[in-house]
Amino acid sequence: MSAAPRPLAVFASFSGSGGVERMLINLIRGFVDLGQPVELVLVRAASPHLRRLPDSVEQIRLDARHTFLAVPALARYLRDRRPAALLVAKDRAGRTAVLARALAGTATPIVLRLGTNLSTAMAGRSWFDRWLRYLPIRLLYPRVDRIVAVSAGVAEDTARIARLPRQAILVIRNPVITPELAAQAAQPCPHPWLDDPGVPAVCAAGRLEAQKDFPTLLRAFALVARDRPCRLLILGEGKARPRLEALIADLGLSERVALVGFQRNPYAFLARAALFVLSSAWEGSPNVLTEAMALGIPVVSTDCPSGPAEVLDGGRFGPLVPVGDALALAAAMTTTLERPLPGAVLRLAVSEYEQGRSARRYLEALGLGVAGAPRH
Repeated sequence: MSAAPRPLAVFASFSGSGGVERMLINLIRGFVDLGQPVELVLVRAASPHLRRLPDSVEQIRLDARHTFLAVPALARYLRDRRPAALLVAKDRAGRTAVLARALAGTATPIVLRLGTNLSTAMAGRSWFDRWLRYLPIRLLYPRVDRIVAVSAGVAEDTARIARLPRQAILVIRNPVITPELAAQAAQPCPHPWLDDPGVPAVCAAGRLEAQKDFPTLLRAFALVARDRPCRLLILGEGKARPRLEALIADLGLSERVALVGFQRNPYAFLARAALFVLSSAWEGSPNVLTEAMALGIPVVSTDCPSGPAEVLDGGRFGPLVPVGDALALAAAMTTTLERPLPGAVLRLAVSEYEQGRSARRYLEALGLGVAGAPRH
């Protein structure tokens, strides 16, 4: 009888309801479906997405307040539990993992998953701030066994920052399209505006923060709504809510725009929308854009770094407009509402983002077979 495979450790900090946490849970579910045991090693465990964690996955809470302070606790975990490999989410956790492995004295393979176009996110910072952020990346990333980026744009950006060859970074698409997506989308209609065939509903989603640039979307929507009946629902929560509510009032859109907050099941909204719009200033790989397409919903996006141009194949599957350009965004929204692409075309375009396919590719990058056996 063969021995049970050693667990794969996933190291992360769950501190919100964002896309990173959701994608990690999807990925873990994909691993479990493929027969790979998983242990989730957490710095923080404050996220509604943890409710979706499979029962077979053990949560190990490290006694640390911050990712950097978790080095000793993670080292003890690596020394005591000896996982088959360590998958790490986000830059800071990756650096912590390298230091912890050195302290533990183990040979645990480390794969670092990166989902942010860091240079764009740091563009407004001073030279010193950028240097301070990039220096540890340049020192520690060469010690990671494999770096995985969620898009080619993130891979190219990371290679420049870390001063690594581009071919050293593997691109694996996010596990966006889950087996339960269709059933979630078919849940009862969650908002009365989505049940009115006479007035098309436009949807957007994401944390209410600067990155998503919802002010540009609101200004664009005001132009669209001037000439046609339509409504806008924005899914998500965040500290920018008061400013967005004030802008909605200033634009005279209080009866046509709803900030509906965080939704545990956003797909019931997306599936009934006439159009999905991504207005972001930057992304890593835009999960909700991919999900909307998987549900056959027409989309419009800013051509932000990075990801939308890859998902939309340079504009083949939906218009790409300059970041912050409300006029161009309004024109693209109007055109797409009038001449939407067929849902079947959109669904086929994002088939690479299926959960099982993504999980298999991660297991290969981690040196594990489908059933978890290390490859020799």
